[in-house]
Amino acid sequence: MIRATLPGGWPTEQTLPFLRLRREQMERDPDCAKWLVRAIVLRDASVMIGHSGFHGPPGLNAPGRAGALELGYAIFADYRNQGYATEAVTALMEWARAEYGVTGFVASIEPDNAPSLTIVRKLGFVQTGDHWDEEDGLELEFELTLQHA
Repeated sequence: MIRATLPGGWPTEQTLPFLRLRREQMERDPDCAKWLVRAIVLRDASVMIGHSGFHGPPGLNAPGRAGALELGYAIFADYRNQGYATEAVTALMEWARAEYGVTGFVASIEPDNAPSLTIVRKLGFVQTGDHWDEEDGLELEFELTLQHA
């Protein structure tokens, strides 16, 4: 349960398929819920400003990277360029490392998504390739390995 105000108009038509996919994942395997979508909430205002999470449990959506987690995140337009995505991604990675010993992370980003490219590069991700996604088109692949806690 989210104890925050949701933005007007959310979820959008674009967001609904993503949320349905995550709900279906949780229905099939309730244990994977901890790896999936989470609200990003401003503590002081109790307002949802975006969402973040992993695409599934370790290794599921990171082919060739046994035990790695693929990151996903979105910040609503009014809250962008304030460091919230970087803070959320960093917190997710630290949680996965501290609680489950996960040190490998991947991110797939469209080449024209400059803000997300800036975030992963700032966090130390390295581009390792690219692939074609049926929904999103060309995506650049990035990887990061953290030191063990």
